[in-house]
Amino acid sequence: MAADRSAAGKAVSNRLVVSLLLYLAPALALAADRELEPVDDSTCVTRSGVYRVSYTSDLDPIAINRIHDWVLHVETTQGEPVAGAEITVGGGMPAHDHGLPTSPRQTEELGNGDYLVEGMRFHMNGRWEIVVAVSANAGRDTCVLSLTL
Repeated sequence: MAADRSAAGKAVSNRLVVSLLLYLAPALALAADRELEPVDDSTCVTRSGVYRVSYTSDLDPIAINRIHDWVLHVETTQGEPVAGAEITVGGGMPAHDHGLPTSPRQTEELGNGDYLVEGMRFHMNGRWEIVVAVSANAGRDTCVLSLTL
């Protein structure tokens, strides 16, 4: 009987650990990119210095709990627009150890280095870090955009 309780306790404990890891995955990924610092509030240079990324929002100012879109502008550090990039967006709030409440994604290449990212939403005030990964002809590189709401 004690062995059954011990096995059941271990199974519950294992499920809790797996659930916790899945919940913390966005924050852990963000922590791995902690050395990536933004250039300013709307621009960042990628880790290897390959790309410069900036954003504009269709909400100005950005409001809490409103789904909105961003246009990411991607250029080389020499100022040339980057065409044909695949962009992924993640991030969260480092002070609260949680990720974004939505899963924003690149939906369109607009030309001249501009890319539409749909599904941005911030659900609370504070400092947010948005991790942008760019994959294009010059390679894959990552940077962090920082904003405070």
